[in-house]
Amino acid sequence: AGRVTDHLTLGVEEEFHVADAGSRMLLQNSDVLLDDLDRDGFEPEQFESEIYLSMVETGSVVCTTLDEIREQLTALRRELCGTANRHGMRVLAAGTMPLARGRLQQITPKPRYRDIERAHQQVSREMMACGMHVHVGVPDREEAVQILNQVRPYLSALLALSANSPFWDTHDTGYASYRSILWGRWPSAAIPQTFASIEEYDAVGRMLIDSGAIIDLGQIYWDMRLSQANPTLEFRVSDVCMTVDEAVLQAGLCRALVHLGRERVSRGLSPPGVRAELLQAAKWRAARFGLEDQLFDPLTREVLAPRDFFARLVDELRDALDVEGDTEQVCELIDHALCDGSGARRQRSAFATAGRLEDTVDLIAAATCS
Repeated sequence: AGRVTDHLTLGVEEEFHVADAGSRMLLQNSDVLLDDLDRDGFEPEQFESEIYLSMVETGSVVCTTLDEIREQLTALRRELCGTANRHGMRVLAAGTMPLARGRLQQITPKPRYRDIERAHQQVSREMMACGMHVHVGVPDREEAVQILNQVRPYLSALLALSANSPFWDTHDTGYASYRSILWGRWPSAAIPQTFASIEEYDAVGRMLIDSGAIIDLGQIYWDMRLSQANPTLEFRVSDVCMTVDEAVLQAGLCRALVHLGRERVSRGLSPPGVRAELLQAAKWRAARFGLEDQLFDPLTREVLAPRDFFARLVDELRDALDVEGDTEQVCELIDHALCDGSGARRQRSAFATAGRLEDTVDLIAAATCS
């Protein structure tokens, strides 16, 4: 039982759009930004290109506290934004870019990205979608699979809190997280099923490659998976968050969920018996409304006001949060999120003032770099 209270490491990856400061349209030369970064004080791999020339990705080092995560994300965003400003660019933390037009985007000329384009054709050409990935250290792969089985029903909560992509191709989609709808076009993008063992998990990955649905294991785009590059459980369900505060909240909740899952595994509890259709319904509702309407709890099959939904979640996670000393910070950040509304709500409010999507882009740019 002592293992259940061990402290868990954290890491966060964030994807960003890169736009012209004047036109607010996406640029196709993010390599200019990456080439000019001052990388002193950072590890070489902390700034990377992405599948599109209009995107960049950052990654924190391994952290042990939420304060460390905050310091890392703030420093990474500050360096990106400062360098972008020198080049007349803006860095944007939004799941989708309000003024983006898919036909104008170019895929980064790397062999793997070209292989993805050949395999997935138009789907790969329209996926200008930025997410965030939270890594929680779980070195034992068998244990990681069993924790994944336990945590699946909670993923929609993370999506609701991160919902930050209401606009697509200059139109309001009616969704709070349209990124999650776009992302679902990939053949491997879904809430994962339960797995009897790590052997079954690995076998499914090999079968997906054999089927041609994915080109390699890095294309397993499940909302939660075992990382290919790190000894971690990787949460992938969320939009990139507009603010550092929201990203820190995601990290705290993901780590608490892993603690909860480990505790249940250590007690020999079976995974929650929730139908896949109900998990998908919960995810859909989170994507549709974010924090601006009721959320569906697939465990209790209730539709709840967001404040009641997250009060129940915090109660479930309180012991796990206490282990890491995260309770006060996570509760405060949830309260702020519920008061401020989702990133999607804030994007729409900026647009509503004068009916200009340029104002929405300006809001995102300011919040990204604040």
